[in-house]
This record gives sequence, C-alpha cells and structure tokens, in this order.
Amino acid sequence: MAQRRIGDTLVSSIGLGCMNVSHAYGQPVTEAVAQRLLGTALDLGVTHFDTATLYGFGANERLLGAYLKPHRAKLFLASKCGMAGVDGKRVIDGRPETLRAQCEASLERLQTEVLDLYYLHRKDPKVPLADSVGALADLVVAGKVRHIGLSEVSAASLAEAQAIHPIAAVQNEYSLWSRNPELGLSQACRDSGTALVAFSPLGRGFLGGVLALGDLPASDIRLNMPRFQAPHWARNQALYQDFARLAADIGCTPARLALGWLLAQGEHVVPIPGTTSLTHLHDNMGAAVLSLTAADLAAASQLINHSTVSGDRYAEATLAEIDTESF
Repeated sequence: MAQRRIGDTLVSSIGLGCMNVSHAYGQPVTEAVAQRLLGTALDLGVTHFDTATLYGFGANERLLGAYLKPHRAKLFLASKCGMAGVDGKRVIDGRPETLRAQCEASLERLQTEVLDLYYLHRKDPKVPLADSVGALADLVVAGKVRHIGLSEVSAASLAEAQAIHPIAAVQNEYSLWSRNPELGLSQACRDSGTALVAFSPLGRGFLGGVLALGDLPASDIRLNMPRFQAPHWARNQALYQDFARLAADIGCTPARLALGWLLAQGEHVVPIPGTTSLTHLHDNMGAAVLSLTAADLAAASQLINHSTVSGDRYAEATLAEIDTESF
C-alpha cells in the first residue's frame, strides 16, 4: 500500500480504526472475528492501527496487544489517553497524573514497551492544555511514547500545543459530510507538518451505505446523533442515494469514492476507517489505489458537504466537550 508520513514514520496511507471492534457501534465482535479482521488488514498492507484507553474500557487495547504482538516491529501503534470509562461512564480527565497512569496501563494491555503515537483524546476544560501536553512530552523523554497527538481540537489549540512540543498528528472527524477541519485545522496541519488523521471518514458508516437504523442495538451511539434521527435521517438517506449513483457513474463503490476524496485533500491526511466486516475492509483499502479525476472530486464535494447534510454531527452535550471549529 502507498504510504504517508506521521512524525518521522511512514505508515499505510489508510489505517485501521479499531474502535468498533469492541465499542460504541453495534455489539462487540467475538475474538475470532476480531483476529480475522486484524489478520486480513495486515495482509492488505495496513501498518497503522488506532485504539484508545476508552474503547471497550481497555478491552480493545488488550485484544490488539495479544494479536499484534508478533508483528509489533513493523507496525505503527496509536492509542489515546485523557478519556476513560469510570463506573461505566465516559470521563474526560487531562490531569498529568492521570495521563501517566493511563499510559502505563495502555503499554501493559498492548504488550509493548513504547507507543508510536499517543493522543490526548479530548482537551480537558478543567486542566490547562499546557499541563496535559507537557505530561505527554515527558512520556516521550521517558521513552514510553515516540510521538504525541491531539484529538478533536482546533487550529488554535494545535498552535498552543506546538509551542510546548512537536505534535505529530491531530485526529479529528473528517469526511465529505463532516468538513470542520477545512475551517482552519487542515491548513494548520499542512503548514506545520502535522498529520491530520481522519476518524469516521465514512460518516460513521453512512457513506458506505451499510446502515439500517432498525437493526442497531439501543446502545449504538449513532442513535443519539442528530444526523441519524428524524427528520434528518430521511433527508440524509435521499442524499446518499444521489451519492451512490455518482459512485456508480464513476465506476467505484460509495465507500471508495468517499475515502478517495479524502486522500485527495492532501498528503497530510490519513484516514482510519473502521469496520468489523472483511468485505468492507477489502472495499475500504481498495481506495488506496483508486484514481479520481478533478471532476469526480468536485462532483462528490458539491453533492455532500456541510450545507447539504442535515443535522449536527453530535448531540449538544457532546458538542460542548470538543474544541473543533464549527460551521
């Protein structure tokens, strides 16, 4: 697979977001299914695997650690701190002592001596960003982390953090239907040599056309997001039908068109689609070799963007927890 750069390391141009193997979407898959997924990703040339302390409240990291350990030397392993499950609830905590403790726990669960990339999962409004970033910088000095990153932050916060320690990557939601990074963050990343790691590059499954809301369990987080609720869902489904027709006219699947568009936004953009399906995994990774014309890219961009999508990407309470630019 083609490669892109995060910090001083070349990684596969498309990584694997591992959250939905054990967290947030649908039901967690069995260990056997997860192992087949990870093994197939390796076979397809994926070298960049993304997890977090939060995902499955540690279960996701344990699963990756057990399976990927024999391949560790050739992989780029990323995790996140500062947001974890406490008594079954998600808690944001950016205190230095918390970040240090979570790093030690992640290293143990992932069965590795060092993390290639360690993100602050969310900016904690109760803790100065300088304190949180300083703690991550100390982990680099201690040899426990190679690169540090931020997640769901603005260009202003990136600049503040860069003044303390180089930031190798910012992981924000970015896709055709979530364009917030285009309000400043993407250019800031490009200018500073920071990778923009795009999570939910398929719009949480929407752009892959695989969603039937009636089949989702009540615990699926998408059911609490406005774009997946009435009246927005019906409007967005109609938009997807037009997108599927455009992909067919171009000669590719909707998922490949969405990921191909994202890859075309700059060499600094590194999408990390997640899936539990081998079919979808093959489809997603095929975008790495998709050739799109300028007209193809423009048509996709004009069809799906912040002004054509209906509904916010998060519920109000979650929007209050993030630091990204907004339309």
